This record gives sequence, C-alpha cells and structure tokens, in this order.
Amino acid sequence: MQKSTFHIKKMDCSAEEQLIRMKLEGIAGIKQLVFDLPNRKLEILHTGEVQPITAAIHELNLNDNYISSEQADGHTYASSERNERKLLIYVLIINAFFFILEIVTGFISHSMGLVADSLDMLADALVYSLSLFAVGGTIMRKKKIAKVSGYFQLALALFGFSEVVRRFMGFGEMPVFSTMIYISFFALIGNTLSLVILRKAKSDEAHIKASWIFTSNDVIINIGVMLAGALVYFTSSRLPDLIIGTIVFGIVIQGAFRILKL
Repeated sequence: MQKSTFHIKKMDCSAEEQLIRMKLEGIAGIKQLVFDLPNRKLEILHTGEVQPITAAIHELNLNDNYISSEQADGHTYASSERNERKLLIYVLIINAFFFILEIVTGFISHSMGLVADSLDMLADALVYSLSLFAVGGTIMRKKKIAKVSGYFQLALALFGFSEVVRRFMGFGEMPVFSTMIYISFFALIGNTLSLVILRKAKSDEAHIKASWIFTSNDVIINIGVMLAGALVYFTSSRLPDLIIGTIVFGIVIQGAFRILKL
C-alpha cells in the first residue's frame, strides 16, 4: 500500500474536495482520500502506480504539486475513517434539526435573521450529506446529488433575498426579538455541541477540519442574530434583522454556487 501526497493550491473548500473525489472515482487501486483543506494537502492511499492519479488531478487545473509517495498502513486509515464518518453523522443530525427549528420559528416570528441562519444550517447539512451519502456511488449519481442540493439551496436563498427586499420597502411585520434571541441561543448550544463532537475526532482529515470551520462560522452567525434581536428591541426597528438576514443569505448563496461547481 502506498500513500501519495499532493499540495493543491486552489483546493480551499468542500466544492474542490468533491470535484477531486469525482475525478478520481474511476481510477483503480485508490483505497482512500485524506483531505487537509486548510493546508491545501491531499493524501491518497492506493496500490499501483501514482502516475494515473497525478495526471487526473492535474487535469482539474487546481495548481497541484505532487510531493512524494511512501509505504502506509491501510488498517489504521480505515479505522480512523469509520470513526470520523460516525462523528459527521452526529453533526449532520444536529444541523438538520436546527434547520427545521429555525426556519419554522423564523417565519412564525417574522425574523429574516432566523430564516437566513436556518438556510446556513441547511447549507452545512447538504455538504455533510453530500460527502457521506455519495461515497461509493457512481460519478453520475454524485453529480446529480450536488446539482439538486445546490439548486435547492440557491432557490431558498433567493426567495429569502426577495423577502428581505419586500420588508426593506416597508412591508411585513416587526420581528419578535425574544424568539430571535432564544432560538439563536439554542442553535448556539447545538453548534457548540457539534464543535465538542468534532474535537473528539482529533483528526487532520478534511471532512473534520471543514466541518469545524463551517460550525465555527455558524457560532459567529448565531451571535450575530442574537445581537440583531437585541437591537430590534432597543431601536424598535426591523432594520437590524434585515441586515443580518442579508449578510447570511449572501453566505448561503456563495455556498450554493460552490456546490454547483461540481
């Protein structure tokens, strides 16, 4: 068993990770892909020659550089991967739960901040489910999953933007600040729990690091929505809610386009 290491400068998010996964899908001998997104590094556990792998990655034009190959223990990687997949499933469940909770309470309380935060939760859940559900599937199946996920996320975000514009024009009710603060606080607890779960992995594998980054961003957004709720109370204005909603909807749309690149 060989472990070949690559440095890929343009690999900075889960979209590039999935692009590489699909590109390497048909190459015989590949046993496992270990991504390190923050350091732009990819380790490939495989048998046989490394040249077909190097050529396939180079075709993606991600500014790649083959570093080295060495002997590796496949059993250690397999055990680590099972544990990481289990932890990611837990995080996926948390994100899916808070997506439903926030989008329902967001519309009930007329808060665009909560609705936008729910879509950010959905964006993370889509990335996790795409990685977990598509493993072992065909290239066409992965592309279909990515396409549906991306367009669904984009459609929801554009609907949210249209609602923000409508409310900026003076339509719609004043958001319920207490619901914004309480629900965002619960979501903050959920994201903090996710960070604790991910920390238990003690892993440099890409899914874990990417999930840590996504969830850390969610914590910041949760605090932003809570702050917006407080400002709604003190200013008696819907403007803070609309501003935080606009910012988060922008983040969600950016994530949707990244998925659609697949």
